[in-house]
Amino acid sequence: QVQLAESGGGLVQSGGSLRLSCAASGSIFSIGAMGWYRQAPGKQRELVAEITSGGSRNYADSVKGRFTISRDNAKNTVYLQMNSLKPKDTAVYYCNGRINNLSFWGQGTQVAVSS
Repeated sequence: QVQLAESGGGLVQSGGSLRLSCAASGSIFSIGAMGWYRQAPGKQRELVAEITSGGSRNYADSVKGRFTISRDNAKNTVYLQMNSLKPKDTAVYYCNGRINNLSFWGQGTQVAVSS
């Protein structure tokens, strides 16, 4: 059984920073692309950033220049460094990983940005 465990969410003031982590565990044979998604109240889940196994990165336009995704393959962990946070970044952030050729989701971590 594969699990993704997120951590690092919380409440921060506008302009502040947070770092999210997502660690994969269980019977892992291969890990492909990993990414972060978010879902704000009343809105659809959207891609925030993704990173391939080779290190190629893709970002939503709304976070370019402020967020950085990275991964530590030795630790089966993906990170999201979020700087210059804005109230519109408030959402539940979910980790997604392509593991053993299947898609897995974390339970989500709340990020709240106050103005």
